[in-house]
Amino acid sequence: MIPARLVLLALVLAAAASDMAGAAERNCLSQEQRRAAIATHKAVPLTRAMRAVKARIAGEVVNARLCQREKGLVYVLTVLARDGKVTEAMVDASDGHWLDGS
Repeated sequence: MIPARLVLLALVLAAAASDMAGAAERNCLSQEQRRAAIATHKAVPLTRAMRAVKARIAGEVVNARLCQREKGLVYVLTVLARDGKVTEAMVDASDGHWLDGS
């Protein structure tokens, strides 16, 4: 019998893989571009965005991307909630605040 933790990990990895495939569609930045955006203060550090998400969702951030949207840069974080649900949350990268309707 397969342990529940292994099944859960497989589901999270599958969700992350599909998120990475969709990253290009979302106009997400490369690692080099992310570093430059943070260095030039166009985006807050990822840790600040993660704090904003953890304040609203009890769980673990399993994937994070910095993407360009029509209104500017946005962190898109995939969260595995304690209840087992996978949720996508968005945080304004310019100030680190939660974006409603994510």
